[in-house]
Amino acid sequence: MEKSQMRREDDDLIEPSEAGRSGYRGDTIMEIMNDGEDDIVDLYNASANGNTTTLNNLINKDPHILHKISLTPFSETPLHRSALLGHLDFTKTLLAQNPCLASELDYYKRFPLHLASAKGHIEIVQALLHAYEDACSIPDQDGKIPLHYAAMRGRVDVMKKLIAVRPDSTRVLVSGKETVLHLCVKYNQLEPLKLLVESTSEDGHFLNSKNSEGGITILHLAVTLKQIETVKYLLSVDKVKEEVNSLNKKDSTALKMLEDCPKDFNSFVIRNMLLDAGARVEKVNNKSELIEITESRNTRWKKWWKHLKYQGDWVEENRGSIMIVATVITTLTFQQTVNPPGGVWQSGGNVTIFDGVNKTVYSGTSVIGSYDEYAYVFFMICNALSFIASVIVTFLLISGFPVKNRFCMGILTIALCTTLAFLVIAYIVALGMVTPSSVFDLNYKEFDMISKVVLYGLVAVIL
Repeated sequence: MEKSQMRREDDDLIEPSEAGRSGYRGDTIMEIMNDGEDDIVDLYNASANGNTTTLNNLINKDPHILHKISLTPFSETPLHRSALLGHLDFTKTLLAQNPCLASELDYYKRFPLHLASAKGHIEIVQALLHAYEDACSIPDQDGKIPLHYAAMRGRVDVMKKLIAVRPDSTRVLVSGKETVLHLCVKYNQLEPLKLLVESTSEDGHFLNSKNSEGGITILHLAVTLKQIETVKYLLSVDKVKEEVNSLNKKDSTALKMLEDCPKDFNSFVIRNMLLDAGARVEKVNNKSELIEITESRNTRWKKWWKHLKYQGDWVEENRGSIMIVATVITTLTFQQTVNPPGGVWQSGGNVTIFDGVNKTVYSGTSVIGSYDEYAYVFFMICNALSFIASVIVTFLLISGFPVKNRFCMGILTIALCTTLAFLVIAYIVALGMVTPSSVFDLNYKEFDMISKVVLYGLVAVIL
């Protein structure tokens, strides 16, 4: 195409009256652009750097320079650049000189408000809203409005400002397919999601909206993406929890969708959350219900077993010492049985015990047992209990029992307390049996009382 023909086509873009008002007196657009090309380039460079001084100089030089922007081949305006890069003063100057720039679109049909919202420049967002608030509700080429970009990037402050200006913008769908709630979950933005849910907490229909492609709710999406914190929060919202068994277009609940995903630790945690929230187990075949019940029981058993697990290493660190103590007590109590306090009769026959009472005794039997049967029986009971408890401790330590389990740890602790307690009681009884009456009447009763108080108190504290 010849140059003269190109100029004639460009002339058709502007009316003669407009040319006259601009002071160009019939000059073609191509000539205008050639004359001011350097200034336009300087303007765009200044917008990238936020150089307000250069902008003012260019405006003083050519008051109409901001109106020539739409005639340039650039796919965006200087306001798009300054809004994206966060140049507040430059943006305010542009809007003061030409507010219509706030309604200009770039190549992707985005307003400057889209870019400022995505970057989180709250003051620039306020200035752009003041100039052209309708940009809040107009989607770009990808079907997103400024609120969508702010939600995707977690710009909570910007979202609050946009919602305050246009509350209905929260209902604008992304490309007509899904809500802004879906975007928050898809980009794992929990705080923006909380803001939107709290502002619409009574609208159960909106909170449980399904996208047009798969009929997926935000709970479905959070579960399949295995976002534990998001799922936990959503299940704390009554309106969402009520629809925990909502079906997608494939008639699958959130729990069933989770079962179809690869299994990992997050799957296990989220599954328990859903079951606790009342999720219904789907029947895939005749055996599925039994399988699910078995898995549920196994889950509870694992939780219980984990709860029973003792977290300390005290037993492992002191296993040798405990074994030695238990062995010594076992040996000692066994020795007390075959050789009780006061010894045994060396030969049998009739003997005079006390007060002229004759009694038949047998060799190898306890001497004190012949004199005071009740005290001897009590001594032997305490000695036997201490012996049995010490044997139990030894058995637990050498048999391979899971000593880190709380239940086994409890048995071990009780056995240790029992063997020591009854060993002390047997000692006190034996001391009373071999102590002469003259000494017993003076000191033993007080010693016996104090010993029992200390012993019983210690055992109670340990238990």
